[in-house]
Amino acid sequence: MTKADLQGPTDLGANANRDIPAALRALLADVFALYLKTKNFHWHMSGSHFRDYHLLLDEQADQIFAMTDDIAERARKIGGTTLRSIGQIAREQRILDNDADYVDPLDMLAELRSDNQQLTREMRRVHELCDEYGDVATASLIENWIDEAERRIWFLYESGRTGAHG
Repeated sequence: MTKADLQGPTDLGANANRDIPAALRALLADVFALYLKTKNFHWHMSGSHFRDYHLLLDEQADQIFAMTDDIAERARKIGGTTLRSIGQIAREQRILDNDADYVDPLDMLAELRSDNQQLTREMRRVHELCDEYGDVATASLIENWIDEAERRIWFLYESGRTGAHG
């Protein structure tokens, strides 16, 4: 092995090539967990606002799923590995599953809002790590994902509001 082989495919350094992909793997596990929960609630939505909530969650699930390939490929681009199985997702995810037989529609929206907030916090942590190593490309991707997550949070918040909104 040459020194270049140990360096990895980028000039970020061996520590960055180890630490950032590890953080991205955990983030990817969270994204898959949030995607599946969003689809779960989309599939099991009921009630008077069924159509609006059903469509909202489908749109959000599509947006969440769209992140997965970019996260995985970014980890690979900088010399790391990514998720290999559902089991690995289960071991690494920090966003909790919801296997309840029934969840009230407003509780679904509130739980997804909280989960998207948690995902945003995790993305900010990965962004800080990228800043430490000077990985502006990964940080730039994360900034866009944070903006998308904040939009999802906003929509879930506004959709779940009840009563007077003066």
